[in-house]
Amino acid sequence: MRNTSQVIVMQPVLEIHPSDGFALWPVAEIESFSYLPLSGELAPAEVGTAVMRIAGCNDIDPEHDDRPPRPADPLGSFLHGLLTFDNLFAAGGMRVTDSSTGTTFLPGCCNGLEDWRDWRKVVDGSGRASFGHDPDPFAERLADTVRLTVDAEQNDSPVIVLSVTELRHLLDGAEHDLTNFLALAADWVSSYLPNHCTPVIAALARVLALPAAAVQPKP
Repeated sequence: MRNTSQVIVMQPVLEIHPSDGFALWPVAEIESFSYLPLSGELAPAEVGTAVMRIAGCNDIDPEHDDRPPRPADPLGSFLHGLLTFDNLFAAGGMRVTDSSTGTTFLPGCCNGLEDWRDWRKVVDGSGRASFGHDPDPFAERLADTVRLTVDAEQNDSPVIVLSVTELRHLLDGAEHDLTNFLALAADWVSSYLPNHCTPVIAALARVLALPAAAVQPKP
């Protein structure tokens, strides 16, 4: 997590759904339909929750594609989508909070962490990007400032305004948080999923749009 003058904070977050008695590895009790900020500071059970959620987002039967059938064992079955999909999805994105106004910009439905680099388009590319729907969060660069609209479908939507320089700094910090989370998750995977270590770490790196080569679990 990084902040600007202790006012505006950007965090990579994962949308959490009910665990429904999940028992393949330890997970934390986190409020359903809330957001879990990802960083290198998570407890092991919180990392377990994050990995569960990412795998769950991709836990889709291979009935209408050319992926191999699910393995029979429960763990292999649950990880199957994570390890076989070419395009992975992790419900969430970037949460931006302005503590001076209490305004929070959240990723909308169907937005995924794997697309977090779309934020770079706002500061270095097209100058605009949308991040899901219901609500319809929208970011737009206007000269040297960026306007974050919480719900572009509302005429009176709350907004957060910051400089391009500030947003670039916040994005660098968010990428640092994701990198630290991936390193922490690699260590977690080596402990809890040792028989699936290499492919799971590679899949997590892909869904976070980060290079896997630099991430190795601690010996």
